[in-house]
Amino acid sequence: MDPSNTDRPARTGLAALLCPESPRHFPWARKVQLLLRSLHITAMALVVGAIPFGADYQTLRAAILVTVLSGVLLFAIDLARDAAILVQGSGVAVLLKLGLLGLGVLQPDHRLPWYLAATFVASIGAHMTGSWRHFSFLTWKVVKVPD
Repeated sequence: MDPSNTDRPARTGLAALLCPESPRHFPWARKVQLLLRSLHITAMALVVGAIPFGADYQTLRAAILVTVLSGVLLFAIDLARDAAILVQGSGVAVLLKLGLLGLGVLQPDHRLPWYLAATFVASIGAHMTGSWRHFSFLTWKVVKVPD
């Protein structure tokens, strides 16, 4: 990365390990993320779609497990690339989605509205422009990330 580029502050020690100067590139990541994202959306659709029909946990257990596991793996890949996403638009959207899902777990009688809100936030997070996705709430500017 160009040392004159001040979009990201210099990092040392643990910060450098978690948030490298340039996001890590994994040649397999795009294909794996495509598969995981497709599984995640399909399983999540089964869960959210079954709730209004009174499906119980036992009925939805497999779909819930696939949704959680695929979501964790997707987030892990993003964090392995660069943990700085946690303060950028894309990471904040994921954290907000997780918060909404948590409210659905804490309020089971009202979980459908919370899960629908989480789905809405996830859709925005997945389709936002690069300038929103890479906007850093820490530095209050767009972090330039090479494609």
